[in-house]
Amino acid sequence: MRRIIIDATKCDGCKNCTLACMQAHSEREGSIYDLDLTDISNESRNHIVQAFDGTYKPIFCRHCDQPECVMSCMSGALQKDKETGLVLYNEAKCGSCFMCVMNCPYGVLKADTKTRTKVIKCDFCIDAGGEPSCVKACPKQAIYVEEV
Repeated sequence: MRRIIIDATKCDGCKNCTLACMQAHSEREGSIYDLDLTDISNESRNHIVQAFDGTYKPIFCRHCDQPECVMSCMSGALQKDKETGLVLYNEAKCGSCFMCVMNCPYGVLKADTKTRTKVIKCDFCIDAGGEPSCVKACPKQAIYVEEV
């Protein structure tokens, strides 16, 4: 199983990972330079927060071994894939109760800003194959994929 691992000591808050995630999930084709930052449908599945001491904390889905989001999902929209170890989201099954958002111990999951009817969460850029966009975009290698 592959997981995104964070080394927060290397993060300088550049937010390249956030922009890469937004571009990877954007409905418009193009490069990062074509990304419309004012379009609320372009949401990142991760975010960076700055701590009081000035350090940065990348907040990413951990695809937990025993994910609280999956255990609290009454509709079955969130499932843990036994082969890949990824927590996957099926929007068609989502009842928009947002119990998963409330139960994520890391504060990663969120309701989409545009419709407030679906959950925004990391999908490991599974459709693109290879490395997730955030990992490829990190110039400090603070985000990397590891076999666990």
